[in-house]
Amino acid sequence: MRIVFMGTPDFSVPVLDALVQAGHDIAAVYCQPPRPAGRGKKDRPTPVHARAEALGLEVRHPVSLKSPEAQAEFAALNAEVAVVVAYGLILPQAILDAPDRGCLNIHASLLPRWRGAAPIHRAIMAGDAQTGVCIMQMEAGLDTGPVLLRVETPIGADETTAELHDRLSTLGADAIVSALAQLDALTPQAQPDVGVTYAHKIDKAEAALDWSRDAVEVDRQIRGLSPFPGAWFEHGGVRIKVLGSRLAEGQGQAGVVLDDALTVACASGAVQLTRLQKAGRGAQDATEFLRGTALPAGSKL
Repeated sequence: MRIVFMGTPDFSVPVLDALVQAGHDIAAVYCQPPRPAGRGKKDRPTPVHARAEALGLEVRHPVSLKSPEAQAEFAALNAEVAVVVAYGLILPQAILDAPDRGCLNIHASLLPRWRGAAPIHRAIMAGDAQTGVCIMQMEAGLDTGPVLLRVETPIGADETTAELHDRLSTLGADAIVSALAQLDALTPQAQPDVGVTYAHKIDKAEAALDWSRDAVEVDRQIRGLSPFPGAWFEHGGVRIKVLGSRLAEGQGQAGVVLDDALTVACASGAVQLTRLQKAGRGAQDATEFLRGTALPAGSKL
């Protein structure tokens, strides 16, 4: 099929690769514009931009799609379908209507649960047992369109947002290739009104750890915010991010380290911190971290 691909971050790259490998004709790739990054603050192309150029595909990165000119340029591509995954711009109705068979979105949740910006983070933080991807026919509402294909997967007990992100990206790539191959046979299913939740954008204010919460909640917070923005605590005036954890046996005063393996007491139960990071340094497994940072039993975080 003749496809316009619209995506921006790392999550979208395996999808673009899968579409190319499946033999589809990519008319153009749309992504967010390059933005300043790194120490020199030089403009850096997005992951999709870089990958598309490596594949020899035409790349477009308009700041907006609202102008008649931008919409006319999009329509002139004469695409059969647009595939949209984590693009980052709202698509005006003229864009949604331009491809012969509309715009298909790959959404990383089991709609209507977790519509919105941060479905992977929110699923883990809420303690969901499973999640998945949906191939959705896009319409003007926020993730409200009918679902063409749904693929479910369990969330691992120790899984972080980073790990689930990578799994769902691959799952989404496989799902869109499958959906396009059987598009005529798929029946769009309207989303039910029951069970709608919104995955609001992550606020950095959510990242401070509160050990007076139950261990289950603290563990979900750590895993759900890993790697970004990263849940954190302070010790000795130094902020330390926690990027991995698991539930552990133990009881004690909330915030007190219970052993030499970084098991920390919560309001009820305890969590073992498995991966940590100091500002300006790389992430380390707990054993390696403890070689350079003393957090013995009895330390108060």
